[in-house]
Amino acid sequence: MTRILLADDHQLVRQGLRSLLERDGFEIVGEASNGREAVDLAKTLRPDVAVLDLAMPVMNGIDAARAIAAASSRTQCIVLTMYEESRYVLEALQAGVRGYLLKSRAAADLVQAIREVAGGATYLSPGISETVVQAYLHKTGPTDDVLTSRERQVLQLIAEGKSTKEAASVLGMSVKTAESHRTHLMKKLGIHETASLVRYAIRRGLVQA
Repeated sequence: MTRILLADDHQLVRQGLRSLLERDGFEIVGEASNGREAVDLAKTLRPDVAVLDLAMPVMNGIDAARAIAAASSRTQCIVLTMYEESRYVLEALQAGVRGYLLKSRAAADLVQAIREVAGGATYLSPGISETVVQAYLHKTGPTDDVLTSRERQVLQLIAEGKSTKEAASVLGMSVKTAESHRTHLMKKLGIHETASLVRYAIRRGLVQA
């Protein structure tokens, strides 16, 4: 039986996905409400497939997928999202995501996506394949990310309204280290005020407007 981890910050969405998947014989071994919880659960539970919302608080789905790949090599990740733009798709694939599924297609396609990904294949929602092909043909890859993984996590938390002290607590680091990450990321981005950091994070899909 394929063991599944669900991660979405909306409980009703998780309940709907659980009901859909259990009806088809999958075992739901854990649920997470943010990307950090998803990574921690993946380390402990080592599921076969992790279904991750892209726009989650604390840590987004793509960064969570990177961390899960490093922590549990047996776990394949599927991202659920409303974003169709090629930069999100390509960034997810580069992060090791094996499935990219639009939320509008979840009810119809999630079961097939899990079966294919669990079997070692890659699954893209209908229409997304064309997006990837066109991006390749026009050489429009994802924007080079000058930020480290930690800097990106600090950025997301700041954009979500967390103070540097709160971000440090969430990420398990000292306030001084969090302040250092904040200083470095602002310097790299050429951004000097929080409002502009929030706008950048929204453009990158780290947080929703």
